[in-house]
Parts: sequence; C-alpha cells; structure tokens
Amino acid sequence: MGKHFVYILQSIGESEQYYVGLCEDVETRLQAHNNGQSPLTSKFKPWRVIFYCWFDEITKAAAFERYLKSGSGRAFAARHIRPAQETN
Repeated sequence: MGKHFVYILQSIGESEQYYVGLCEDVETRLQAHNNGQSPLTSKFKPWRVIFYCWFDEITKAAAFERYLKSGSGRAFAARHIRPAQETN
C-alpha cells in the first residue's frame, strides 16, 4: 500500500493556468513538469505546487483527480484551494 498524491500546479508566468495531476512523488513530478517532460504543461512552465493531498488507495485518488478536473471540481478548487487572483 503506497501513497497516491493528487496535486494542483499553478504556472508562475501565467498565473491563470492550472494543472491537476496524480502521482506517487510530488517533488519528482514537479521537477518533470518544470523540465518540460510533460507536453501538456511544458508551454506554461515553470510551475509551483499550490495544493496536494494523499490517498492510500489509487482508486480514491483517481476519483478525486477526475472530480477536480470536472466543472464542479474546478469551481470547488477556485473557491477553496486556488489562491485569489491579484488585481492591479
């Protein structure tokens, strides 16, 4: 039984860009995103972790990741997880 992490990244250069993912090691996965090893995130690198949580069961972690990628999950994250957007 291992740990399965669901994480949310925010682009440092494009702060309105977020990415939700699932992994077993958040630090290693962040390095991979920032090294351009993921085609989906390479355009908006560098990234920072703004949230992560872990699950003992991969099925529960995958279900939570799917939820965060859904419309209601994105709204939940915007209200409760993601930092407020600064206005200048």
